[in-house]
Amino acid sequence: MSNYLNSDVEKSSRISPLSSFRKVYRIQNKSSIRLWLLGMMLLLLIIMLLPWTQNIRAKGNITTLRQEQRPQELNTIIAGRVVKWYVNEGDFVEEGDTILQLGEVKVDYFDPKLLERTKQQINAKQQTIENYKNKANTTVTQSNALSTARELKLESLDNKIAQQKLKVQTDEADIVALNNELTVFKRQIDGAKVMLDSGAISLSDFEKRKVNYQNAIAKLTSTNNRLLQNSQELINLRIEQNSAVQEYTDKIAKAEGDRFTSLSNAASTEAEVSKLQNEYSNYDARNKLYYITAPQSGQITKAKKAGLGEMVKEGDMMVEVVPDNIQYAVEMFIEPMDLPLISRGQKVRFIFDGFPVIVFSGWPESSYGTFGGKVVAVETSVSFNGKFRVLVTEDPNDKKWPKQLRMGGGAQGIALLNDVRIYYELWRNINGFPPEYYVGTTEKEKSDTKEK
Repeated sequence: MSNYLNSDVEKSSRISPLSSFRKVYRIQNKSSIRLWLLGMMLLLLIIMLLPWTQNIRAKGNITTLRQEQRPQELNTIIAGRVVKWYVNEGDFVEEGDTILQLGEVKVDYFDPKLLERTKQQINAKQQTIENYKNKANTTVTQSNALSTARELKLESLDNKIAQQKLKVQTDEADIVALNNELTVFKRQIDGAKVMLDSGAISLSDFEKRKVNYQNAIAKLTSTNNRLLQNSQELINLRIEQNSAVQEYTDKIAKAEGDRFTSLSNAASTEAEVSKLQNEYSNYDARNKLYYITAPQSGQITKAKKAGLGEMVKEGDMMVEVVPDNIQYAVEMFIEPMDLPLISRGQKVRFIFDGFPVIVFSGWPESSYGTFGGKVVAVETSVSFNGKFRVLVTEDPNDKKWPKQLRMGGGAQGIALLNDVRIYYELWRNINGFPPEYYVGTTEKEKSDTKEK
């Protein structure tokens, strides 16, 4: 042991045949730890001063902004049974292509000539309407004829009444004349009586005058009777006139009533025709619903009914159609504390499932495999998972999203915020402060416009 203690290790290392011993023992060289420490501190200082892009990470799914471009269920409108499938699950179809055929299951629609028979009923009802209208026109002619007959009858009665009035006036004039004549005969017979008593005239002359007086009385009585008869006849004519007016009024009213009845029946039949036409249209539309067609071009998925003859009810889902022409978007779900940092027009970088990527979250320009997006909508109501939904579309100024994207695929979004230094970002995270509020390009432009 004393030999080892007294030996010259440094000299031995220089002359040693072992190269490892010569390289390890370098006591004659100066230490470089100080230089390494200074270099590392300088490098750390440089790193601390480098720019860092603040960001918010959020997971989401691939969707679309337009509702008609999302996968849609194809439902049956009527109940039926599956007769024939024209496509298989996974096939691509064009808009209007027939997917399957349904058969009828309701007894009310079993008649194969249902449309033809309904059309016959409509034609019969329409003919009935024409008959009712013709009958109404006939009653109008009948009413006009009755009105004309009433006018003629009343004119005839007016003439008879005028003639009868003349007869009554003639009788009244005759009575006046006979009364005057009777007065004269009365005076003459009184004078003749005095003359007979004095012997101035003979008895035969007195009796002649007496006969003239009695004839005048008889003629006056006959004229009075004729006047009464003619007056009664005038009254009868007036009664007949009123009776004629009443009779023709009743006949015209009956004809008008028949006319309105015909019009009412025609209107009622028109209502029945409208109802039958509605049923005819429903039957025709139902026949078209037996064939379910594709509402738009896309792929057939999720066929719920399989076997032929399988029964389906109204509203049952048959298949799902995934459109092939889609404007993709991503729905991200943001934490409530990060919601104030998201605005419309904000830039977002995406990592899509299945695509290789190298990410430097603080340096988006140095990342590889990410795709750009722009926020177009921020929902103001919380979603089912307690987060807020944000819709992001493809950034037209960035590279296009891959064509291999599919609805429902996963995506991880990195919402880009302010550019800060790394030392500030470390200090913010250590103290638990939120990122800087970011104003999107759209909002900046609006604010600049308002200021101008």
